[in-house]
Amino acid sequence: MTALPSNATVPVISKAELAAGMIWNINKPAGWTSFDVVNKLRYATRIKKVGHAGTLDPFATGVLLICFAGATKQVEQLMTLDKEYEGVLELGAETDTHDVAGKIVATRPVPEFSRQQLEEVMARYRGSLMQQPPAFSALKQGGQRLYKLARAGKSLVLEPRPVTVHFLDIIAVQLPEVTIRLACSRGTYVRSLARDIGNDLGCGAYLKTLRRTRIGPYTLAQSLTVEDFIKRLTD
Repeated sequence: MTALPSNATVPVISKAELAAGMIWNINKPAGWTSFDVVNKLRYATRIKKVGHAGTLDPFATGVLLICFAGATKQVEQLMTLDKEYEGVLELGAETDTHDVAGKIVATRPVPEFSRQQLEEVMARYRGSLMQQPPAFSALKQGGQRLYKLARAGKSLVLEPRPVTVHFLDIIAVQLPEVTIRLACSRGTYVRSLARDIGNDLGCGAYLKTLRRTRIGPYTLAQSLTVEDFIKRLTD
């Protein structure tokens, strides 16, 4: 099995080598589910055993590790790697999913926050913390996915889970938008961070955009688009 953190420089991609087991770093486009990418590449390569290591929501973009054939055995290990993201928080509104894909359930005025006020709130979400996952997620309760239970209006028990935010930086402020960059452990929901930060600010917030820029050694700069990957395929 071969892992290629710098696969963006590879001129051709051998289907035979993929079938022997490889990991590829794909830049997921907005509007696609992670399984859309898997299915597209499964069809293009004619390799039956294809999986991904770490779901990205449809609205999100960026690094998605695709494992072919024997490399699917590495999925669990890859999912333990730390991740980095860039995202935009939209202050003054809340959605049922805590991101741009959900329905707006509340709106509030956005005060003229200073950079220091925003930094003071961000500081609360650095390091080890207990985070309540979103109701609309793939986590399970009683053997069923939470998002299915949430859509059905079922009562949910959302137990906080331990996560680690290695760093959380403000990149830009143009209210009501705040652009952030962060690195975090497995299981961290950036949209839950958006929810919690909005609550602490007193005006609410949701995650407007999200781009995953790194998983372990695999960076966005080294990734290939789905189209480029397919163009480089060779028998």
